[in-house]
Amino acid sequence: MRLACGIEYDGSGFSGWQRQPGSRTVQGEVERALSYVADHPVELACAGRTDAGVHATAQVVHFDSDAPRSERSWLLGANANLPDDVRLLWVRPVTADFHARFSATARRYRYVILNRPVASALERGRTTWERRPLDENRMAAGARHLLGEHDFSSFRALACQAKHPVRTVHRLEVSRSGPYVYLDVEANAFLHHMVRNIAGVLMAVGRLEEPPDWVAEVLAHRDRTRGGVTAPADGLYLVGVSYPGHHGIPADGQLPSFG
Repeated sequence: MRLACGIEYDGSGFSGWQRQPGSRTVQGEVERALSYVADHPVELACAGRTDAGVHATAQVVHFDSDAPRSERSWLLGANANLPDDVRLLWVRPVTADFHARFSATARRYRYVILNRPVASALERGRTTWERRPLDENRMAAGARHLLGEHDFSSFRALACQAKHPVRTVHRLEVSRSGPYVYLDVEANAFLHHMVRNIAGVLMAVGRLEEPPDWVAEVLAHRDRTRGGVTAPADGLYLVGVSYPGHHGIPADGQLPSFG
């Protein structure tokens, strides 16, 4: 039987999603918990491998097992064996052709910036602090240059292993609620550090260091060295993964909202 799961986690205490020898990872913890319930080794495939410090409210994974367990038993048993900073939200059987990564048609991320002179004592690792004022309207104007299908070489990490840099951004919105600035982005897929590099470029525009049209120039250069600073992982959340409707997978998790 193939099973899919929805997972949320606080990435602050993990070395990323992917299992690594000698490091605490989300994949390692979830596989350990599910293997205990299954009474055999479980290996997960995920919708999107998040970096160290990145959070998720709607990560999707799948695994195969012939263990006779109910959905409730998988859910409660795994959560009883997971640390406090990661939880399974749901478990359901899927068809054998479902793949958490390759069946996905879109992913959604939210990037949260605390924009005030003083850092938060309560949100360390949960939001990205920017003490300098940000103009969210200029950031939104710059973001419009990234909509559609483009070569995002200027926004991929130098170590990115993707076969090609072309991605389609369906939505990229910038909004503010009090001192919090939110970047909401949806694309068919993402390159390594793509959202954090987009955030870094847009924050430079918001600080009045560059004009909104500079975003188009960075994109056109297709050169990561022209793209500015990679924004911290603290404020980044995977908040949704879309699949064809017949798989019955919930599309969205909870949007992180502060203030």
